[in-house]
Amino acid sequence: MKQSHAQTQFNLSAADLALVLAMVRAGTLALAGERLGLDTSTVFRSLQRIERGLGQALFARSRTGYRPTDLGLSLSEQAEHVESALDAARSAVHGQADQVSGSVRITTTDTILHGLLAPALRDLHAAHPLLCYELHTANELANLTRRDADIAVRATKRPPPHLVGKQVGTIHMALYTSKKGGIKRYADIEAGRGDWIAPDDALPDHPSVVWRKRHFPKVMPTYRVSSILTVAELVAQGLGVGLLPVFLAQSRQDLKPLTDVLAECQTELWILTHPESRHLRRVSTVYSHLAQVLTLP
Repeated sequence: MKQSHAQTQFNLSAADLALVLAMVRAGTLALAGERLGLDTSTVFRSLQRIERGLGQALFARSRTGYRPTDLGLSLSEQAEHVESALDAARSAVHGQADQVSGSVRITTTDTILHGLLAPALRDLHAAHPLLCYELHTANELANLTRRDADIAVRATKRPPPHLVGKQVGTIHMALYTSKKGGIKRYADIEAGRGDWIAPDDALPDHPSVVWRKRHFPKVMPTYRVSSILTVAELVAQGLGVGLLPVFLAQSRQDLKPLTDVLAECQTELWILTHPESRHLRRVSTVYSHLAQVLTLP
């Protein structure tokens, strides 16, 4: 786009910044519209108007969605400052200056969400009821640089170097069976008895997969699933044995360990965020709470 003198006089409004931020977070016109309470055509026309006014593209269009340009990312960062200031102003108006408000996007796995994160967020909600959360569960790490999420809670030994964070503990694993199942001891497994439940190709490098292939190279799992949480559920129903995080299994009455903690399976739990997100009050509040209360057995 050519930049004219008229375009240099274009004044961005708070609503314009909010639209850019929604597009960066959502990645599509439809999802951005849902966040803003607008229809897709209105979002499209508004984005066109802003880009014409600035004389520059804010997003690169592709078949998969809208990817922000450098300027789009820069404006979204400024929009987050505005969003944070508005949240603080609303809290002050309602006589709740000590209350934090706004939406925080957290990416994690379903295992960590159900076993660790949900109880921690329940306690945080009691202290800051104006906060709300968008929880995304997937095996891959969302792109915090593009602001796909504000905080990541992940099991890893090598957190991305461009993120900042804290290691909150070590995730220990053991081999479990159902209390109502036919497998009573580890010797049964060594003797080749019992079915196995294991992650599928979605988690090829998971510590449990690596350990099983090393110690039981001839085993072919009877059930292959896409999440560790599903492994736990099928083991509990007596369909076979599986390697599970101790934090997930120890509180269940329907699971029984067949081994002690397996040192070769352990990994680390990290809370991660982008360096430029830490100044946002809503993000820093959630991050600090999780860093303080998340514990592992």
